[in-house]
Amino acid sequence: MTRSEFFIAVGDEFGAVQGRSLLRDLVIQKLGNRSADQALADGVAPREVWFALCGAMDVPEHRWHGAGLPRKTADTP
Repeated sequence: MTRSEFFIAVGDEFGAVQGRSLLRDLVIQKLGNRSADQALADGVAPREVWFALCGAMDVPEHRWHGAGLPRKTADTP
């Protein structure tokens, strides 16, 4: 997962405004008690940050599409 894919996934899942706030303000234990922004700045892989963010926000695993899982489309059940 690239950084740009990470930011697209965050926006898709949480919306632009809430997503930006979560990245900045939510302290995630699995990231060493850092925010997602801090973890990315410290060199943590976007995929690892995405998994930690989804886990912290109780996002169902079937929606973790940003980590390489296919996105559901109108044609996909």
